[in-house]
Amino acid sequence: MQTTDVDRAAAAIADGDLVVYPTETVYGLGANALDAAAVDRLFEAKGRDRDKPVSMAVESVAIVPDYADPTDRERAFLDRFLPGPVTVLLQRGERVPDVLTAGRERVGVRVPDHEMALALLAAAETPVTATSANVSGEPSACRIGDVHAPIREAVAVVLDGGETPGGGSTVVDPSTGEIHRRGPLADDIEAWLAEH
Repeated sequence: MQTTDVDRAAAAIADGDLVVYPTETVYGLGANALDAAAVDRLFEAKGRDRDKPVSMAVESVAIVPDYADPTDRERAFLDRFLPGPVTVLLQRGERVPDVLTAGRERVGVRVPDHEMALALLAAAETPVTATSANVSGEPSACRIGDVHAPIREAVAVVLDGGETPGGGSTVVDPSTGEIHRRGPLADDIEAWLAEH
């Protein structure tokens, strides 16, 4: 991992630009999740419906309360399953823009279990959008070569972390006990929710 590449990507995010970065599932399309204009550019690049929310990634579970308001049960859930390929729906904090959540009160939060993604989040010092680096409706990218031209043209920096495992994160709302999308750890999550 070249620190200079991560630093360039973090600087691009600070400037309101988009970047492509690897995660433990697929390549993600990153923007400053607290910058409404940058998130707008992400929706444009993906051709994504504005009524579909986008999740955000943060560097650690410890800073989740800076951007969301988890209950005690939700904090216990975060401690058990993050970092990892899980998106947790939490009550959003005041700093989270409407465009990110499509006006909803809950925001998807991830703490990726990937060295380069975590390095980017640490360098960016802000939550970064956590959505796949693809045009909406097209397959997700597991290799840099799979990232479609419209996305490549829209980003300032591409971080190459080699091939990623693929698949999507499990999306869960601990407040309702609902798993919105089954993926890695879904059975463990279901068992945890039943017990807590």
